[in-house]
Amino acid sequence: MGFVKEFKEFAFKGNVIDLAVAVIIGGAFGKIIDSLVKDIITPVLLNPVLNAVGADNIAKLNWHGIAYGNFVSAVINFLCITLVLFILIKIANKAKKEEAPTPPAGPSNEEKLLMEIRDLLKK
Repeated sequence: MGFVKEFKEFAFKGNVIDLAVAVIIGGAFGKIIDSLVKDIITPVLLNPVLNAVGADNIAKLNWHGIAYGNFVSAVINFLCITLVLFILIKIANKAKKEEAPTPPAGPSNEEKLLMEIRDLLKK
């Protein structure tokens, strides 16, 4: 019975459940970012640049039988996703800073009372 109890405590600890939720939300968020890059950023920004260079389908690029196009495509995709995440995190951090409550100007009544008691004890 001890093993079952230990497993139950482990499995239902807040940390394990929080981690599971974070993984699920992270997977869903990853799909959103992937769609943003593939469906919006690539057609609007990347395709015109590739067409101007003459690399309509970057994945098919090769040099003497070495198909480096997929690698270049993966690197560009990584950089786009990283840039989008960086911008989103900067926006989220900026929003967090604005929401932070300001500390009270002076000591609270409780702190004043404790300071008075401290001063009386020193005397």
